[in-house]
Amino acid sequence: MQADCYAGSMANVIRKYGTKTAIAIVIVFAGIQLVPLGQAHANPPVTAEPAWNSPQTRALFQRACFDCHSNQTQWPWYAHVAPMSWLLLRDVDGGRSHLNFSQWNLPQRHAGDVAQEVSSGAMPLWFYLPMHPAARLSAAEKQALIAGAAASLGPQQPPRPAGAGH
Repeated sequence: MQADCYAGSMANVIRKYGTKTAIAIVIVFAGIQLVPLGQAHANPPVTAEPAWNSPQTRALFQRACFDCHSNQTQWPWYAHVAPMSWLLLRDVDGGRSHLNFSQWNLPQRHAGDVAQEVSSGAMPLWFYLPMHPAARLSAAEKQALIAGAAASLGPQQPPRPAGAGH
């Protein structure tokens, strides 16, 4: 009898506070949509690209790297929904500040790190790949991208073994 009483009171607590919690979550989610950070997605102009050694190299870089490392970002639908818009803006701004294939007329201090980042698996970022499966490169594509990086971007740091981290 006492267990039934407890179960009934627990159900009432969950019903009472669960509904209030759900309403609060919806209100907060709707409210953060009003924060303008990360919702404007105008890509800056492309001022210069590397002298790609082949169209295939450019296509590999475009597929695996350009969304974060160029001014040619393809913004997905969820880039307009906070808090994802905030995270995407942070990632794209960070990626462009490290290496930007659309501003090759400016110094690119990490241009020589591409082979290391790709061979170690540090790039593309693990959390980017589930929503962008086209960026997932086969072993042969990674080797082609690394060779293309050396030919198009200049000397590369020696590759690290896969899984060596960032």
